[in-house]
Amino acid sequence: MSETLVRNTPEPNTGGPNTGEPNTAPPKSPVSNTSIVLRVAKKEIASYFASLAGVIFIGVFLAASLFSFFWVERFFARNIADLRPLFEWMPVLLIFLISAVTMRQWSEERRSGTLEYLMTMPASPLALVIGKFIACLTLVAIAIGLTLPLPITVALLGDLDPGPVIGGYLAILCVASAYIAIGLFVSARTESQIVSLIVTALLCGIFYLIGSDGLTTLFGNAAGAFMRLLGAGARFESISRGVLDFRDIYYYLSIFGVFIALTVFTLERLRWSTQDTSGRHMRWHVIIGLAIANLIAGNLWLQQTPTLRADLTDGQVYSISDATRGYLRQLEEPLLLRGYFSAETHPLLAPLAPRLQDLMREYAVAGGGRVKVEFIDPLQDEALQEEAGRRYGVRPVPFQTADRRQASVTNSYFDIVVQYGDEYETLGFGDLIEVKQANPTSIDVELQNPEYDITRAIKKVLTSYRAAGDLWAAFDSPITLTAFISDPATLPDPLPVFVGEIDTLVNEYKEEAGDKFVFRRINPDANDAGAPDPIADYGLQPLAAGLLNPQQFWLHLVLEKGDRKLVVPLPETFDRDALERVLEGELKRFAPGALRTIALSRPAPTPGNPQFGVPPGRAQFNGLEQTLRENADVIIADLGSGRTPAQTDALVIAGPEGLDNKALFAIDQFLMRGGSVVIAASAFKPNLGQELAIKKQSTGLEGLLGHYGISLGDSLVLDTQNTPFPVPIVRDLGGFQVQDYELLDYPHFIDLRQNALASNGAPTAGLGQVTMTWASPITLDNEKLTDVAVTRLAESSANAWVSTSTTVIPDFERYPTRGYPEPDETGAQLLGVMAEGRFTSYFKGKDNPLLVDASSAQENAASQSDDDNAEDSKQPTFGTIIEESAGTARLFVYSSSSFVSDDALALAGGVDQQGYTAPLLLIENTVDWALEDRGLLKIRSRQGRFARTLLPLSETARGFWETVNYILAAIGLFAVYFIQQFIRKRTTQRRLAILQTNSTGSGS
Repeated sequence: MSETLVRNTPEPNTGGPNTGEPNTAPPKSPVSNTSIVLRVAKKEIASYFASLAGVIFIGVFLAASLFSFFWVERFFARNIADLRPLFEWMPVLLIFLISAVTMRQWSEERRSGTLEYLMTMPASPLALVIGKFIACLTLVAIAIGLTLPLPITVALLGDLDPGPVIGGYLAILCVASAYIAIGLFVSARTESQIVSLIVTALLCGIFYLIGSDGLTTLFGNAAGAFMRLLGAGARFESISRGVLDFRDIYYYLSIFGVFIALTVFTLERLRWSTQDTSGRHMRWHVIIGLAIANLIAGNLWLQQTPTLRADLTDGQVYSISDATRGYLRQLEEPLLLRGYFSAETHPLLAPLAPRLQDLMREYAVAGGGRVKVEFIDPLQDEALQEEAGRRYGVRPVPFQTADRRQASVTNSYFDIVVQYGDEYETLGFGDLIEVKQANPTSIDVELQNPEYDITRAIKKVLTSYRAAGDLWAAFDSPITLTAFISDPATLPDPLPVFVGEIDTLVNEYKEEAGDKFVFRRINPDANDAGAPDPIADYGLQPLAAGLLNPQQFWLHLVLEKGDRKLVVPLPETFDRDALERVLEGELKRFAPGALRTIALSRPAPTPGNPQFGVPPGRAQFNGLEQTLRENADVIIADLGSGRTPAQTDALVIAGPEGLDNKALFAIDQFLMRGGSVVIAASAFKPNLGQELAIKKQSTGLEGLLGHYGISLGDSLVLDTQNTPFPVPIVRDLGGFQVQDYELLDYPHFIDLRQNALASNGAPTAGLGQVTMTWASPITLDNEKLTDVAVTRLAESSANAWVSTSTTVIPDFERYPTRGYPEPDETGAQLLGVMAEGRFTSYFKGKDNPLLVDASSAQENAASQSDDDNAEDSKQPTFGTIIEESAGTARLFVYSSSSFVSDDALALAGGVDQQGYTAPLLLIENTVDWALEDRGLLKIRSRQGRFARTLLPLSETARGFWETVNYILAAIGLFAVYFIQQFIRKRTTQRRLAILQTNSTGSGS
């Protein structure tokens, strides 16, 4: 460093002993440390760009970063809109960049002999070290800044979460600061730049590797967790997820502080005389030692205490939500969260265990003493293994692991048990993790939504515990049961006895519930002016004893709580037990947090298709049923009986085929009672046999939905924004036939993005993407929807079109552009709708199908047999038609009968078939929305990393965006170089002008 840092300009002599005048010039103030820091930094930055060294370093770094992003990690093949491929390689690439940048900082000074000159200047060693640090960090920041076109590109191609991007770049600066401090220390200890380069890379590599997954998996969980606390790479991953934890930031600050202190101490020692052994030297040793000890101790202390933490992700996916805190506030007994994690497990699961443990500890903090957290490794104790298996059904899973000597198969645990009272739920690794194919040779394993999984389990055990106890304790306000009953003398048999059972059960409820239960019995035939009107207020109609029997009477039960009203369906048998089951089931629907009952109507299971990975005999909607069972009791409904199952909270109809009049009556009357109906249907049914085909079908819902003002078109929607279709191709490789898959642009798989999904106040909020397969357009009749609020839930892009053709295999020979005929007209098509409010019954003014069927059955029985015993054993049928629904009725219609089926989900998942769940989450959200259970919906709607996919791109478009990033990086690099050269030229010209001015002044 030969350039003078402090330029002393001669001052004019205004006085002094030689002139005989007093010296009135003010004393010259010393140059501040801040000024020295800036001068050192400017000088070092200028020296890098004085030659091509700086440009070469940055250019190689950018090339390696872009190559690893697009080629090594196969960004487009991953199809995830994030920067994880860049951030995963960044700690490694920074090792080589920073080693090259710092190798000459002090080594060159020692070799050229300018270091002694610097040590004699009026500048502290700390100011010199900080100046060089700022110069190195500026160079690294320039290199990192030139990668900014990557996040811009990803944001244009998908729904990029800015939180992890901000966290990732902050993590890069943190790890770069630590590496630079290490490099400056090493450079100060040697005169050789090559030695400095190698030793710096070695030390930084050790800090990175000590916490890497490849090394920590060779040790147990405890040792691995401790090593991750020491590893720069593990800490980097935490921040790059978008979570700013003060413990991670302090870790990098402590490394920076330790090595900066060692560098300052190294330079200070150069000033010391070898003969001087004064106490000043000892004080330096003590001060540096105490500073380093405190920096290290700070890390150990912070690990044991709660610290500041900021979740930058969209929706704060790594933080406890308000919905979870709401469930925890409902706890009245201690809740146990027990984690079963083995010391030896699969390498991809090992780094996920500490994150789950941190999350569980947050539950303990949020629970305020009501939540107890334990972590157990059952493999350490046979008694713990026996208890885990016997009590909770938790058993080890075989994983392939590797230690320092050999590879083997190890039985290990990766489970969580949630226990509340005597109720418990278990979560295995299959419930907690999400797997996606990263490239043909590796997979990505990530926690899918651990807060949702744990909170869902808490809700289930809390609900089950309450259901086993006092039902009325769950209510915070009174519930009113209104019974519209005619004079018992006018009721047909066996209803008078049944009314007596109602009175008996009501009296028991009054004793149990006290003021939380109110009962009103009203005889509508009495024409009481002050009584509620069953027709005007509830849309009820009198019952009929039979189709040909003119006798009419009243027997209706209505539950009310606040503004919510539910019409209680009459039990199928008129006895006490049936009445109690129905009434208690309806009462539980009002209980906060109660476990809901969903009636699922779907076609009978059909054989699978081995060609597409669907095994024979697999249920057509098995995935949908399993998903709904996660949060509710599911009953498979046979709507052909004309009734929905007792205690039904929501009715889900998937892929209906040829529903008869009685099934329509069951749907209609459930809606009229204020229920919620979710329908996934269309006029087309795909056949995934040996050859893909589709045919028209009658769902039976056409008249019913049309009456409500919602019609399903008899055409198919095609869209240029679609999900590729995996087509199997057999390749002949030297006599060996290999089956491969090719992704085909397929307009029938409509790709719905956030801009096509309702975002505010709708069940589609928070879903990043949904694929609708073989969907039909929905049309609305506004004249029939005057009393109903309509929300458009899902729409195709503006480039969609409709076709009545059932040819669903594209023909690129006849139609090279799309594979299908060019459309006459394009435009957005409605694919999902929500209607809520007052509906008019489809059967208003029509005969009751149940009475028609009962009358026919009685006539047939009378003509075939005179057996009085058989006639007496038949339960009488009474029926009425609720002609208008309550205002809480909700109807959801999605115009695809297949998008939630097992085979369509496998196809929409792509070639890797890793399990595409977005349509299932949509139905689950819809059910929660219908039942006003918004707590879990908010947590579930948090988008995980795998949920943010890229827009469909052709191979040409992918190549274009990749090339654009290479070009922008090159342009940015040359721009930095020329700007620095321009600044250097201006600085030189300014200095020459000053010299010329001084020279002119001296000559005069």
